[in-house]
Amino acid sequence: MTLATEQLQAVIFDLDGVITDTAEFHFLAWQQLATELGIKFTRHDNEQLKGVDRLGSLKLILQQGGLTLDNAALQHWSDWKNQRYLELLVDMQPHDVFPLVPELLTHLRAAGLLLGLASASRNAPLVLERLKLTQAFDFIADPALQAQGKPAPDIFLAVSTALAVPPACCIGVEDAPAGIRAVKAAGMIAVGIGTPAALSQADLVLPTTGMLTPLLLRQCFTALQR
Repeated sequence: MTLATEQLQAVIFDLDGVITDTAEFHFLAWQQLATELGIKFTRHDNEQLKGVDRLGSLKLILQQGGLTLDNAALQHWSDWKNQRYLELLVDMQPHDVFPLVPELLTHLRAAGLLLGLASASRNAPLVLERLKLTQAFDFIADPALQAQGKPAPDIFLAVSTALAVPPACCIGVEDAPAGIRAVKAAGMIAVGIGTPAALSQADLVLPTTGMLTPLLLRQCFTALQR
Protein backbone atom coordinates (compact mmCIF):
# COMPACT_ATOMS: atom_id res chain seq x y z
CA MET A 1 0.00 0.00 0.00
CA THR A 2 1.38 3.39 -0.99
CA LEU A 3 0.33 6.87 -0.05
CA ALA A 4 -1.30 8.90 -2.81
CA THR A 5 0.23 12.21 -3.77
CA GLU A 6 -3.07 13.86 -4.72
CA GLN A 7 -4.91 16.08 -2.29
CA LEU A 8 -8.52 17.18 -2.35
CA GLN A 9 -8.65 20.65 -3.89
CA ALA A 10 -12.21 21.15 -5.15
CA VAL A 11 -15.78 20.05 -4.56
CA ILE A 12 -18.18 20.25 -7.50
CA PHE A 13 -21.91 20.25 -6.78
CA ASP A 14 -25.01 19.50 -8.77
CA LEU A 15 -27.88 21.91 -8.01
CA ASP A 16 -31.28 20.22 -8.12
CA GLY A 17 -31.62 17.72 -5.30
CA VAL A 18 -28.25 18.65 -3.81
CA ILE A 19 -28.35 22.39 -3.02
CA THR A 20 -32.11 22.93 -3.30
CA ASP A 21 -35.18 21.09 -4.53
CA THR A 22 -36.58 22.40 -7.78
CA ALA A 23 -37.55 18.87 -8.80
CA GLU A 24 -41.22 19.53 -8.08
CA PHE A 25 -41.19 22.59 -10.35
CA HIS A 26 -39.55 20.55 -13.13
CA PHE A 27 -42.06 17.74 -12.67
CA LEU A 28 -45.05 20.06 -12.87
CA ALA A 29 -43.70 21.77 -15.99
CA TRP A 30 -42.93 18.47 -17.71
CA GLN A 31 -46.29 17.00 -16.74
CA GLN A 32 -48.11 19.97 -18.23
CA LEU A 33 -46.06 19.65 -21.42
CA ALA A 34 -46.82 15.93 -21.63
CA THR A 35 -50.53 16.64 -21.18
CA GLU A 36 -50.40 19.15 -24.03
CA LEU A 37 -48.91 16.42 -26.23
CA GLY A 38 -51.35 13.73 -25.08
CA ILE A 39 -48.71 11.74 -23.19
CA LYS A 40 -49.25 10.24 -19.75
CA PHE A 41 -46.46 11.36 -17.42
CA THR A 42 -46.20 10.32 -13.76
CA ARG A 43 -43.81 11.00 -10.89
CA HIS A 44 -42.26 7.60 -11.56
CA ASP A 45 -41.58 8.65 -15.16
CA ASN A 46 -40.05 11.88 -13.86
CA GLU A 47 -37.38 9.90 -12.00
CA GLN A 48 -35.87 8.96 -15.36
CA LEU A 49 -35.24 12.63 -16.14
CA LYS A 50 -33.07 13.40 -13.12
CA GLY A 51 -29.66 14.65 -14.17
CA VAL A 52 -30.69 14.78 -17.85
CA ASP A 53 -30.67 18.12 -19.70
CA ARG A 54 -33.83 19.76 -21.04
CA LEU A 55 -33.63 18.54 -24.63
CA GLY A 56 -32.68 15.05 -23.53
CA SER A 57 -35.60 15.00 -21.09
CA LEU A 58 -38.01 16.13 -23.80
CA LYS A 59 -36.82 13.35 -26.10
CA LEU A 60 -37.34 10.76 -23.35
CA ILE A 61 -40.92 11.97 -22.86
CA LEU A 62 -41.58 11.88 -26.59
CA GLN A 63 -40.12 8.38 -26.81
CA GLN A 64 -42.45 7.28 -24.03
CA GLY A 65 -45.40 8.67 -25.99
CA GLY A 66 -44.21 7.22 -29.29
CA LEU A 67 -43.90 10.68 -30.84
CA THR A 68 -41.25 12.13 -33.15
CA LEU A 69 -40.84 15.89 -33.68
CA ASP A 70 -38.67 17.87 -36.06
CA ASN A 71 -36.00 20.24 -34.74
CA ALA A 72 -38.26 23.30 -34.87
CA ALA A 73 -40.95 21.55 -32.83
CA LEU A 74 -38.36 20.26 -30.37
CA GLN A 75 -37.15 23.81 -29.81
CA HIS A 76 -40.70 25.09 -29.42
CA TRP A 77 -41.61 22.59 -26.71
CA SER A 78 -38.25 22.97 -25.00
CA ASP A 79 -38.85 26.71 -24.75
CA TRP A 80 -42.45 26.09 -23.65
CA LYS A 81 -41.32 23.92 -20.76
CA ASN A 82 -38.64 26.40 -19.73
CA GLN A 83 -41.11 29.29 -19.63
CA ARG A 84 -43.49 27.32 -17.45
CA TYR A 85 -40.64 26.34 -15.14
CA LEU A 86 -39.51 29.97 -14.82
CA GLU A 87 -43.04 30.98 -13.86
CA LEU A 88 -43.01 28.40 -11.08
CA LEU A 89 -39.65 29.69 -9.78
CA VAL A 90 -40.97 33.17 -9.05
CA ASP A 91 -41.52 32.53 -5.34
CA MET A 92 -38.19 30.76 -4.63
CA GLN A 93 -36.34 32.33 -1.68
CA PRO A 94 -33.11 31.69 0.33
CA HIS A 95 -35.08 29.60 2.82
CA ASP A 96 -35.54 27.04 0.02
CA VAL A 97 -31.88 26.02 0.29
CA PHE A 98 -31.55 22.60 1.93
CA PRO A 99 -30.76 22.73 5.68
CA LEU A 100 -27.11 23.32 6.61
CA VAL A 101 -26.00 23.72 2.98
CA PRO A 102 -25.03 27.42 3.30
CA GLU A 103 -22.96 26.54 6.35
CA LEU A 104 -21.35 23.63 4.48
CA LEU A 105 -20.31 25.88 1.60
CA THR A 106 -18.85 28.40 4.04
CA HIS A 107 -16.90 25.69 5.88
CA LEU A 108 -15.56 24.19 2.67
CA ARG A 109 -14.34 27.58 1.51
CA ALA A 110 -12.74 28.21 4.93
CA ALA A 111 -10.98 24.84 4.61
CA GLY A 112 -9.27 26.11 1.46
CA LEU A 113 -11.33 24.16 -1.05
CA LEU A 114 -12.56 25.55 -4.36
CA LEU A 115 -16.27 25.19 -5.13
CA GLY A 116 -17.86 24.58 -8.51
CA LEU A 117 -21.38 24.01 -9.81
CA ALA A 118 -22.11 21.46 -12.54
CA SER A 119 -25.86 21.61 -13.13
CA ALA A 120 -27.62 20.39 -16.26
CA SER A 121 -30.08 23.26 -15.82
CA ARG A 122 -29.51 26.37 -17.91
CA ASN A 123 -31.46 28.23 -15.24
CA ALA A 124 -28.92 27.44 -12.51
CA PRO A 125 -27.60 31.05 -12.35
CA LEU A 126 -31.16 32.33 -11.83
CA VAL A 127 -31.85 29.76 -9.11
CA LEU A 128 -28.59 30.62 -7.31
CA GLU A 129 -29.46 34.32 -7.52
CA ARG A 130 -32.83 33.71 -5.90
CA LEU A 131 -31.16 31.59 -3.22
CA LYS A 132 -28.48 34.25 -2.62
CA LEU A 133 -25.73 31.69 -3.28
CA THR A 134 -24.10 32.98 -6.45
CA GLN A 135 -21.01 34.22 -4.63
CA ALA A 136 -20.55 30.89 -2.84
CA PHE A 137 -19.12 29.27 -5.99
CA ASP A 138 -15.81 29.91 -7.72
CA PHE A 139 -17.17 28.71 -11.07
CA ILE A 140 -20.63 27.91 -12.45
CA ALA A 141 -20.58 25.80 -15.62
CA ASP A 142 -22.83 26.62 -18.56
CA PRO A 143 -24.44 23.38 -19.79
CA ALA A 144 -25.16 25.00 -23.16
CA LEU A 145 -21.42 25.00 -23.87
CA GLN A 146 -20.96 21.28 -23.29
CA ALA A 147 -20.84 18.86 -26.23
CA GLN A 148 -22.68 16.19 -24.25
CA GLY A 149 -24.86 16.26 -21.15
CA LYS A 150 -24.76 13.87 -18.21
CA PRO A 151 -23.97 10.97 -17.95
CA ALA A 152 -21.09 12.18 -20.15
CA PRO A 153 -18.34 13.82 -18.03
CA ASP A 154 -18.15 17.06 -20.05
CA ILE A 155 -19.64 19.48 -17.53
CA PHE A 156 -17.57 18.19 -14.60
CA LEU A 157 -14.40 18.35 -16.68
CA ALA A 158 -15.32 21.91 -17.70
CA VAL A 159 -15.54 22.91 -14.04
CA SER A 160 -12.23 21.26 -13.09
CA THR A 161 -10.55 22.96 -16.05
CA ALA A 162 -11.95 26.35 -15.09
CA LEU A 163 -10.80 25.85 -11.50
CA ALA A 164 -7.36 24.67 -12.74
CA VAL A 165 -7.71 21.54 -10.59
CA PRO A 166 -6.98 18.02 -11.95
CA PRO A 167 -10.09 15.79 -11.97
CA ALA A 168 -8.29 13.36 -9.65
CA CYS A 169 -8.25 16.11 -7.01
CA CYS A 170 -12.00 16.76 -7.18
CA ILE A 171 -15.10 15.33 -5.53
CA GLY A 172 -18.44 15.54 -7.32
CA VAL A 173 -21.70 15.66 -5.35
CA GLU A 174 -24.79 14.37 -7.16
CA ASP A 175 -28.27 13.02 -6.42
CA ALA A 176 -28.99 11.24 -9.72
CA PRO A 177 -27.54 8.04 -11.24
CA ALA A 178 -26.73 9.91 -14.47
CA GLY A 179 -24.85 12.49 -12.45
CA ILE A 180 -22.90 9.89 -10.52
CA ARG A 181 -21.88 8.23 -13.79
CA ALA A 182 -20.76 11.61 -15.10
CA VAL A 183 -18.60 12.22 -12.02
CA LYS A 184 -16.99 8.79 -12.27
CA ALA A 185 -16.42 9.17 -16.02
CA ALA A 186 -14.61 12.43 -15.28
CA GLY A 187 -12.19 10.55 -13.04
CA MET A 188 -13.49 12.10 -9.83
CA ILE A 189 -14.69 10.65 -6.54
CA ALA A 190 -18.49 10.58 -6.44
CA VAL A 191 -20.58 11.44 -3.39
CA GLY A 192 -24.26 10.59 -3.74
CA ILE A 193 -27.13 12.31 -1.96
CA GLY A 194 -29.98 9.84 -1.60
CA THR A 195 -30.03 6.10 -1.02
CA PRO A 196 -27.33 3.47 -1.68
CA ALA A 197 -29.83 1.42 -3.66
CA ALA A 198 -30.46 4.26 -6.11
CA LEU A 199 -26.85 5.47 -6.24
CA SER A 200 -24.95 2.20 -6.20
CA GLN A 201 -22.03 3.56 -8.26
CA ALA A 202 -21.25 6.35 -5.78
CA ASP A 203 -18.18 6.08 -3.55
CA LEU A 204 -20.08 7.53 -0.58
CA VAL A 205 -23.83 8.00 -0.10
CA LEU A 206 -25.52 10.22 2.47
CA PRO A 207 -29.23 10.98 2.96
CA THR A 208 -28.74 14.77 2.88
CA THR A 209 -26.14 17.26 1.68
CA GLY A 210 -26.15 18.93 5.08
CA MET A 211 -24.49 15.85 6.58
CA LEU A 212 -21.30 16.57 4.63
CA THR A 213 -18.34 18.25 6.34
CA PRO A 214 -14.85 19.20 5.14
CA LEU A 215 -13.41 16.48 7.39
CA LEU A 216 -15.73 13.78 6.04
CA LEU A 217 -14.94 14.70 2.44
CA ARG A 218 -11.20 14.70 3.11
CA GLN A 219 -11.45 11.33 4.87
CA CYS A 220 -13.40 9.87 1.94
CA PHE A 221 -10.90 11.27 -0.53
CA THR A 222 -7.89 9.98 1.41
CA ALA A 223 -9.39 6.51 1.88
CA LEU A 224 -10.07 6.12 -1.82
CA GLN A 225 -6.65 7.40 -2.83
CA ARG A 226 -4.81 4.65 -0.94
